[in-house]
Amino acid sequence: MPTSVKEDIETDPPCHSRACAIQECLGKNSYDEAKCQSQISALYDCCNRFYEKNGGEASTTCCPKYGLLKLKMKQRVDSK
Repeated sequence: MPTSVKEDIETDPPCHSRACAIQECLGKNSYDEAKCQSQISALYDCCNRFYEKNGGEASTTCCPKYGLLKLKMKQRVDSK
């Protein structure tokens, strides 16, 4: 399993291990998203770097589309 974001964006599909970490966390916590915020942040960070490297038109099954990712990241900042 990749350990850094740089490694994780090179996997196929990119950011897969971070998406799996969210699913594992949700399963362990009765699908309480509030308890998995660090895993969600890690996925968003990975996806953001994926898009920075490959452009906003790139795609991967593990990341939200570029526009939705930007919206989700802004909402997380605004809610703090």
